Amino acid sequence: MNHSSRSVCLLFRKPGRFFSIEKVFHQLAPFINRQIPVHTLSVPFSKFNIRQVLGNIYASGKSQADIYHITGDIHYVALGLPRRRTVLTIHDCVFLYQSRGLKRLVLKWLFLDLPVRRCRIITTISEATKADIVRYTGCPTDKLVVIPDPVDQGIYYRPHDFRQKQPVILFIGTTVNKNLERVVKALEGVDCLLDIVGRLTPDQQEALSQHHIRYRQQAGLTDEEMAEKYAGADLVLFPSTFEGFGLPIVEGQKAGRPVVTSDLSPMKETAGGAACLVDPLDAASIRAGVLRVIEDKGYRDGLVQEGFRNVERFAPERIALQYVACYEKLLNE
Repeated sequence: MNHSSRSVCLLFRKPGRFFSIEKVFHQLAPFINRQIPVHTLSVPFSKFNIRQVLGNIYASGKSQADIYHITGDIHYVALGLPRRRTVLTIHDCVFLYQSRGLKRLVLKWLFLDLPVRRCRIITTISEATKADIVRYTGCPTDKLVVIPDPVDQGIYYRPHDFRQKQPVILFIGTTVNKNLERVVKALEGVDCLLDIVGRLTPDQQEALSQHHIRYRQQAGLTDEEMAEKYAGADLVLFPSTFEGFGLPIVEGQKAGRPVVTSDLSPMKETAGGAACLVDPLDAASIRAGVLRVIEDKGYRDGLVQEGFRNVERFAPERIALQYVACYEKLLNE
């Protein structure tokens, strides 16, 4: 169905040092636009205080469209948008795990309770986050739609021989949930090069040194540089303890690299049976998974081939159509 006379406004947070949400929806916009015209609006303020929150709500309410889609991280602007014509995407509920006391109550109120009540459709990127939303807000499940993130089309496959004697292990992210400290323990004595993307704390640097890990580290990479990181790796190690989705899993699969990731939701669902699953809370399990991939060529090659098949689920054109279905539901109502 082509709603040429209707339009969708994608609402973004103020541009800044964050980019993942914007990257997702800027990839999807051209494919959505084939079905229904799309334009974007970034809110004017980035700080979380009363004046700027109200300013963002006011600015969002001044936009003109038939359907409004809050793409994430500014959930509260739903308070200025029409209830029956607004879609909200919630990527994760990590802020509830990282805050306490009054701050947690305020965040829950402005980022979950009020927006979930206000919006007609809530989309989220995994069944795990859907379960969190239901648990914390009591949102009816028929109001929730799970639509995964698309895989970056800039990621590419470059054939190369697996360096079994000294593989390059790509590790993305250095926040607590990415689990670098256990990875360092797991890899002690394994002859490899740990290629870390993210800024290291002094404690992390000390741990790498104490456990004699050979590593290199970079941060602030462009999309092109990240694609090259995947192409130059031998395996992708992503044993995260908490994620909304786990995009490095499918990016590694698209690059044709074997992936070792957590046996937790949503990582195991994202992997689609095409990754080596390990217990992220057990360094011995992480080590065993890495060694199996390094030492077992048949197993490794099987993961790569299954990964190519799994990643087809996350093609942007497929994901875009799932959002279009949400918009059509509101337009038809």
